[in-house]
Amino acid sequence: MTGLILRLAGLLQSSGERGVFHYRDTCAFPTRSQLIGMFAAAQGRRREHALDPYPHLQSPGDTTAPSHRDLTITIRIDQPGTLYRDFHTVGGGYPREEGILTGNGKRRKQSTATLVSHRDYLTGAVFTIAVQGPAALTDHIADTLQRPRFGLFLGRRACLPDEPLVLNPQSPDPITELLTRTPLTRTQAPPPTATHLPTTFVWEHPPPGADPTTPPDRESNSEPVNLTSHAQRHLPRRLWMTTEHLPAHLHAGPRPLDTLTAYMHGEPA
Repeated sequence: MTGLILRLAGLLQSSGERGVFHYRDTCAFPTRSQLIGMFAAAQGRRREHALDPYPHLQSPGDTTAPSHRDLTITIRIDQPGTLYRDFHTVGGGYPREEGILTGNGKRRKQSTATLVSHRDYLTGAVFTIAVQGPAALTDHIADTLQRPRFGLFLGRRACLPDEPLVLNPQSPDPITELLTRTPLTRTQAPPPTATHLPTTFVWEHPPPGADPTTPPDRESNSEPVNLTSHAQRHLPRRLWMTTEHLPAHLHAGPRPLDTLTAYMHGEPA
């Protein structure tokens, strides 16, 4: 399987995993559902068709068309960011006849008309992601991410991605790229004597070299089954987490955009 390499960075990111109603949480890293939703948006797919297969990308001889289920996502946490909680109020200050409806269709009392919701974000986080799958599908995803039909955002509409988003649209071995070549964006420079940088990886399968029977480190409710607004449904996805010791020379330095641009043009580190 070939793949592409993405970099998710921005002022704010939020990857909801469990939050509903008055509390909207964020996972510590992008979820599979968030990424697949972003791929669908780039292709101009609306929610009701976001998870449809891709018959126009089916290879001769294949019995089924490729779909999001054929993708494997590996996340490198370059910079975990800082948790930020935003407070929202809804319904306050309006006359009762214009206030929020309850479940039985009546208006809330004036004393309880204001609802407070909490929404969590990550600030200053940077993630580098390998997306592997059938070549026709990953090529299509890379192309549409670079020329998106709908606006792209990092979990919520207020969370716009920094450039560059696509670091490598066609990598024959994106995992090795993450481990040995792709620049690592961190605010804090490593000590001059450092030879390796401990970095957290999130895997959807037991990591390379591990015992295939190794139990997962956690489960994430992030396998999308339905992405429509009023019928969203997800299944659990098992995840493995490791600490990989990357070469210190991968640090992007004080001008990461220059380093990333050189990497995207194939220049040596």
